[in-house]
Amino acid sequence: MDAPTTQTPTAARKSDLVASGHDAFTSLQKEIDRVFDEFGRGFSRLSPLTPRMDVAETDKDIEITAELPGLEEKDVKVELAGDTLTISGEKKTESEHKDKNVWFSERNYGSFTRRLSLPQGVKAEDIKADLTKGVLKVTVAKPAATAAKTIEVKSA
Repeated sequence: MDAPTTQTPTAARKSDLVASGHDAFTSLQKEIDRVFDEFGRGFSRLSPLTPRMDVAETDKDIEITAELPGLEEKDVKVELAGDTLTISGEKKTESEHKDKNVWFSERNYGSFTRRLSLPQGVKAEDIKADLTKGVLKVTVAKPAATAAKTIEVKSA
């Protein structure tokens, strides 16, 4: 005859928690997943007005491409201060749709600013910007490479 099995209170409670899906480790894992999901969304989420950008490098230039749908040249500013290139703009959009029983009006206002660090020595006159069909292309001529110079060290 088999002896009845007994569980310690802790083992019984753990068994109940696991069976009900409330295991402490499961709860902790869910919380960790939630934190990382929110953290990741914070970095990947761009404002609807913040342009998505690509930066590429050729032998002679740095090419920056930014999506600016609905913007015109007058809405966009490209500036160089030191070694920082700033692309900024403002969007003002209004649309209104009327139908028999439906009336819809939408306004979208806002501004954006994106900054990029460029190599030292870039000159504003060596930067070209062109906005065509909602795509801004900024071409930055790379500065000439400076040769390393050895400085003679003398005793005092």
